[in-house]
Parts: sequence; structure tokens; C-alpha cells
Amino acid sequence: MKAILWATAALIAMPLSAVAQGDAAAGEKVFKQCQTCHVVVNDAGETLAGMKAKVGPNLYGVPGRTAGTVEGFKYSKYMVEAGEAGLAWNEDDFVAYSQDPSKFLQGYLDDSKARGNMTFKVRKEEDARDVWAFLVSLSPQD
Repeated sequence: MKAILWATAALIAMPLSAVAQGDAAAGEKVFKQCQTCHVVVNDAGETLAGMKAKVGPNLYGVPGRTAGTVEGFKYSKYMVEAGEAGLAWNEDDFVAYSQDPSKFLQGYLDDSKARGNMTFKVRKEEDARDVWAFLVSLSPQD
């Protein structure tokens, strides 16, 4: 029992990047497809990735962030609803969402009419996991 508690405490203490399943370096390359719409800009205003696009929300700090909550960004009502229902981004949800945004929201909200604003779909699960690892590597390590 003590070993389980120590293992759990060690896992909790690890930075998010240590538990991401993907490859951050590979994710940086895949993110080039995402930068058409997304940017990663830290709290100091520095662009860490992307080309200052604002079609999609800033992805800085997305790990653990409640869905639909970037101030000033106009989300679909379904994304806001998902956040209000408790969706906070983790690797598995991010991967499922990025591979088929509307399908993910339909399942999460149990609403066949749910749609997201994102139309791009990441084709390979591995690529989506790599992008997640890249975003984790750029996020604050609180």
C-alpha cells in the first residue's frame, strides 16, 4: 500500500511533459499544419509557436485548461457547453477532439447536433499525441 502511495505521489509531482505519450520534437513539425489557425503565445506576449494566427484560440497552457475559456475567443456554443460540463483538456480528450472535433463533442455532450468550429482533422493518432507533447512542452510547468 505504501508503495502505491509513493508511486502516485511521484506521478503527481512529475511535470505534465514527463507523462505525455507523444514526441514533442515530432509534434513541433506536425504543429506546422496547426499554425494556420493556432498560435502559442505565453503570458509575456512571446510567440512560442505559430505565425500570430487568430482563427483558433491560443494554445498556450491548454493542458488542464477548461474547454471554451480563452478570454476574447468566440467558441461554438457546444465547446462552451462542454467546458461548463467539466471538459478540461487532457491528452486523450485532446487527441480524440483533434482527430474529429464534431464527433468528439457529440459524444462528450451526448448530442448528435453538437458541432465544433474546428474543421481540420489530424489524421494519425500518433501525430495528435505528438502535438499534445509539443504543447505540453511549451506550457507553464506549475
